[in-house]
This record gives sequence, C-alpha cells and structure tokens, in this order.
Amino acid sequence: MMSVVHRLTAGWLVDHLSFINQCGYEICDSVAYPGSVTLNTSVTSTGDCHATSTFPATSSPRDGPIPGPVIETEGKTAKTRYLFREEFFDISKPHIAAAPEEQLWQGCPEASLTEIKANSNREEHREGTKSGVGDSVASARKKRKRKCVFNQGELDALEYHSKVRKLIWEGTLHLVQEGLKSGFLHRTTAELSCRKNVVPGHIGCGLAELCEMAKQFPAVNESDHQAVRVLDDETSIPEQDLLSCVTENSSNCAKIVVLMGQKYLVPPKSSFLLSDISCLQALLNYKKYDVIVIDPPWENKSVKRSNRYSHLSSWQIKQIPVPALAAPNCLVVTWVTNRQKHLRFVKDELYPHWSVKTLAEWHWVKITRAGEFVLPLDSLHKKPYEVLVLGRVQGDVKEALRKSEDVLPIPEHKLIVSIPCSLHSHKPPLTAVLAEFIKPDVECLELFARNLQPGWTSWGNEVLKFQHTDYFTLLQNEN
Repeated sequence: MMSVVHRLTAGWLVDHLSFINQCGYEICDSVAYPGSVTLNTSVTSTGDCHATSTFPATSSPRDGPIPGPVIETEGKTAKTRYLFREEFFDISKPHIAAAPEEQLWQGCPEASLTEIKANSNREEHREGTKSGVGDSVASARKKRKRKCVFNQGELDALEYHSKVRKLIWEGTLHLVQEGLKSGFLHRTTAELSCRKNVVPGHIGCGLAELCEMAKQFPAVNESDHQAVRVLDDETSIPEQDLLSCVTENSSNCAKIVVLMGQKYLVPPKSSFLLSDISCLQALLNYKKYDVIVIDPPWENKSVKRSNRYSHLSSWQIKQIPVPALAAPNCLVVTWVTNRQKHLRFVKDELYPHWSVKTLAEWHWVKITRAGEFVLPLDSLHKKPYEVLVLGRVQGDVKEALRKSEDVLPIPEHKLIVSIPCSLHSHKPPLTAVLAEFIKPDVECLELFARNLQPGWTSWGNEVLKFQHTDYFTLLQNEN
C-alpha cells in the first residue's frame, strides 16, 4: 500500500487521498436484522482495495447524501466499499494567491531577508484588500504599519525561512514538474472554481468530551479487566470498554464500531486507544514501538481563540511517556508548527528529556491540484509548509548498530509534497516515506492521532474523528 506518486532526491510527491482509499475499507457479507440499529458485520477485503494506485480514486459520487446502512436482499450478498470523500482534497486554488513574480514557476529560489520582508508586506496588503469589504483597506493599512517593525518571534521565523527557502522552492518545483508530466497534477485545474466543503455538523461527535467524562467512571480493577479488546462481528461497544483498553482489529478486513450512536470505520490490522493524556496505562501495557509519530496540540493564539481543540503546554508535552513506549533505537517523528519557539523546544528540551538524538528536519509542503503553493512561500504569518523533526532514542550502542545494519540512515533534509486535506490537522501518511529507513513489519504508534491506518496503533482523545462514516462515500455492489 503506497502513497508515493513520485520519488526524487529532494523527497516525495504523496497522494494522501489514494492512501486512505487503499486502506481496505470494504465490508461484505453484511447480515441485516429487521429493525436493528447497528450492523453486525463480518468483512473481507478484496485484492483491488490494496492495489497501488498512482492517482486518487475518481469513481466515488462527489455530491449528494451519504447512503445509510446497507440492507441485503434475500439470497444475495451485499458488498459495500467506503471511499473517503474526494471534495476534502479539492484544493484547486491557493488560499491566498502569490503575485506573479513570486509564483513557483516565475520566482527566484534565492531571496535575501530584505526581499522576503518586502514580499511579506505585499502579501499582507493583498490579503487585507482581497475581500472587497469596505474596512479591509483600512485594516490592511494597519497591518502594513505594524509590519514595518518585526517582533523577535517574526525575526526568528524570517531567519529560519531564509535558510530553508531555497531547498523548499527547488525541491517542490522538481516534484511538481514530475507530477505535471505524469498527469497527477493539472495546471488547468487552477481555473476551476473551488467548491466550499460542507461537513455535517454532528461529525464533531464529542469524542474529547467523552474522554473528559471517562475520568468520572469508576476505577477498573486491572486484574479482572482485559487489556485489549479484539473487534469481532459485534459492532456496538460500551463506552467504558472502549475508553479503558486498546481496541484491536487484527483481521484483514474493515470493521464498524458504533459509539454514542455514531459509526466509525476501523481499517484492517489497526489498533487504537481513545483516551485522555491522563489515561495512558492501557497503551503502556500494550506494546513497545519502533516508530513513534507525534502531532502535539501546540499552544498558539488561534487555537486559544477558536477553542477548536485543547492545547498542551510545553511542560505537559514533556510528560508524554515516550521512553516507556519506545523500543530500542526507536525513530521519533514530531510535527512542529512554524513557530521557532516550538522548534527550539523540541530540539533543545523535549528530545534530550526523552533521550532522543535529533537527526533531521524535513518539511511537508502543501500544494494545490495545479501544483502551486497553497500560500505564498514568503507569507509572513502562515507558510505553505510545516516542519517534522526526526530523531532516534539513544540507548545501547551495540544494539543500535545491530538494528540499523540493513536500513538507510535518515537524510538530514527531505520534502513531503502533497495536496492537503481541507479538514483541520489531517496530516499526510508517513508509512511509505519512512519505509526505506525502518525494517519491515515494525510496530508503529501515532500520538494525538485523529484517524487510523493499517499496521499502526493510534492514540488520542479524538482518535476516531476522521473515521466517522460521514467522511466517506458508501458504494454498494451486489454479488
């Protein structure tokens, strides 16, 4: 199962949508009981869901209501397949258009700090005036006035950006050119109108609130409680069971779980723990991991304003028991926002605290379907890229050498270029890009996950969020 469309020295062009749709979200042999609310499912995945596809699936109906439960007709087997809704990757135009001379095709990969500052000011002005609202010119003027003096955080960000800018520009250009040549990207799509994605309101579904409530549940006696719940054909799981142990789908097929009346898809060979950071014991008792990917809810002004999800302070992030979860020589990958304060914290404080040695900084670059940056590269307050810091848990030197014999060393810099999902914080999959740097069939863990993937254990207080069936289109083929 691969998400890589093109691989060059600079990095990878990744197809996130295709990756999701290759996860094996196929359900068949459904047994429907008259009047029942939940489905009792046993599921098989056919070969075609695992076939490597270069381009995103295009067979899903793009509009219209999501079908309800499939009821099989007598004497026939209903086979259903779920595809992730394409419109969540329908990024046709940049969020803010770059001026022609700053676009990927025309611009210069080299730029001085002075030029980047000037570009940032022009971009601030364009963003302030693009809406055509009466007071926008005044607000843009205010912004421009403020931007004449850069605060320390902005100066640090500019200095960092000036160091990585050329690598990002040139690497992205090469990968985009490959994508245009192969037809994966289409420059003409920039002219298409960008549809507004309407997400049904109930998808929020209160997972984080449920985890908060779980603290009030009576304590479970560990001696008479199962540490792992393996999903069988029963789909409705009591909330307390789901929140107190790791749930595992060890089969080769997808399953549906029903939680608080909402349906969530669990891909094959995946496991998860839905819990708050204060309830990690079940995860600590489960396995040791060779790869740990962390996407912390970093504290920042916009998160505080929006109340979109709870954020953690640097002190709280340090409390995550990564050393207890990590196997010897574990590869640790942390997603970092573009605030230099957070990047410095990971490299100078967090990794040393966990005995992790920093090895590399990679960048995830977000592009449109036409291959443009989603934001101008020199935008001051938001960038079209995010940082990943890679490191290894330091331990016994002999053990480390033995384990790294037949895997490549981690390169200092790589790009992961992809069309981003419009759903907040739905990160691109790292399975395929990390494959050459880790042994096959290793144990992988994602912390603060909001979705599941085959071969991985996922943890978070919203770990099932993007597995909700309303994010998928249901196809039905009767045999």
